[in-house]
Amino acid sequence: MDFNMKKLASDAGIFFTRAVQFTEEKFGQAEKTELDAHFENLLVRADSTKNWTERILRQTEVLLQPNPSARVEEFLYEKLDRKVPSRVTNGELLAQYMAEAAGELGPTTPYGKTLLKVSEAEKRLGAAERDFIHTASVSFLTPLRNFLEGDWKTISKERRLLQNRRLDLDACKARLKKAKAAEAKATTVPDFQETRPRNYILSASASALWNDEVDKAEQELRVAQTEFDRQAEVTRLLLEGISSTHVNHLRCLHEFVKSQMTYYAQCYRHMLDLQKQLGSSQAAIFPGTFVGTTEPASPPLSTTSPTTAAATMPVVPTVASLATPGEAALCLEEVSPPASGTRKARVLYDYEAADSSELALLADELITVYSLPGMDPDWLIGERGNKKGKVPVTYLELLS
Repeated sequence: MDFNMKKLASDAGIFFTRAVQFTEEKFGQAEKTELDAHFENLLVRADSTKNWTERILRQTEVLLQPNPSARVEEFLYEKLDRKVPSRVTNGELLAQYMAEAAGELGPTTPYGKTLLKVSEAEKRLGAAERDFIHTASVSFLTPLRNFLEGDWKTISKERRLLQNRRLDLDACKARLKKAKAAEAKATTVPDFQETRPRNYILSASASALWNDEVDKAEQELRVAQTEFDRQAEVTRLLLEGISSTHVNHLRCLHEFVKSQMTYYAQCYRHMLDLQKQLGSSQAAIFPGTFVGTTEPASPPLSTTSPTTAAATMPVVPTVASLATPGEAALCLEEVSPPASGTRKARVLYDYEAADSSELALLADELITVYSLPGMDPDWLIGERGNKKGKVPVTYLELLS
């Protein structure tokens, strides 16, 4: 009990000394040991890494799970070391509702059949989303979270310890400075009015006491300097390890982009298959009508490279659906538009004809389009003046 009380009193004394030193530094009444410029730069880089990692982590969580209540629930499960229950994605829930609606409204009706087809596509989209969330969480979120909860806590702990060592060092410097000033004052020759033996004795005694105090302060300063240098080196090594953290986060970022690319590629394939199925169904249900989207598609960026532009352009078949290019050019000249079923269409953006059977397009021009029996639903026949050729539906906005 006596040992614990002594240790408690010692800790309280150290804490009080640090508090006094810190307060005096804030008011400009005490000197502060400055760290070198390289060390300060390491501290700034570490703080920036921590702050931006937190922001990226939070926003990625929002991207993967927009529902804040669900995020809080998952956070609580993780803190309780319990397995997060499987959650149905929005796409899978929509697929379930569509399948139930088709069963109640009639799965053999055109509307019911379409509901079932869209339901299957939405189910596949939901499964792809689930895989993407899992992959992104494991390969990207987990390493970021491990850095914040592991490495950064260690760095913060060592930085706090370095701050305490610096306060102890500066307090020892201030104590030594005061001791030397008092020693110099004690060794001063007494005034002529006080040249009595008693004053000489007191002055000599005080000088000896301050000499001991200076020696003690110098010893404490050497110990404090050694501990500060050791702690500064430990902290420096940890801060320089941030470079390895950046390399690890870079690798994780590549994995995240790869998983995101895979997810969107799967979604594109599923929707392309669905569009083909719906196009075939619409052509069978409404013969003579146009099959394809009437909504404007995103135009390609003129500033992108050919590879990027090819990835952003709508994918259209390049194989003629009626005949070979030479035969198609000949046949198209002989084709007459149907008596009914022609429509006006506005060209969304430029299109360069791949062969003589296709019609080159300029953005914003108006052309007449119509369909022929047996044509690929992704293509129409376009006329502009005396020129005629196949045009892709995705480059057009059909007008009434």
